[in-house]
Amino acid sequence: MKLELKTENENYSKSILQFFFIVFSLTLIIILSDVAHKLRIISRNHQIEYNCRILSVEKSKPHFKKLSRLSNLKSKQQIWEFCREVIK
Repeated sequence: MKLELKTENENYSKSILQFFFIVFSLTLIIILSDVAHKLRIISRNHQIEYNCRILSVEKSKPHFKKLSRLSNLKSKQQIWEFCREVIK
């Protein structure tokens, strides 16, 4: 007759492993979302600077619309003042 005793150590080690996997996954998601957010900000700033430089050369309505959408400014005068500050 064979007698086997099951210990709880296996359950604890699986629980601890699952906990660390969840913490690692959440940390990775947070880091990647932060990187994506920062890249979005950098991209937006680059688009604003690029469109301001184009606007200083070619004053057309589509460029004003793009800058208005990117900078949340409505009037052409505000966009001009904004672009002067950006290009400096």
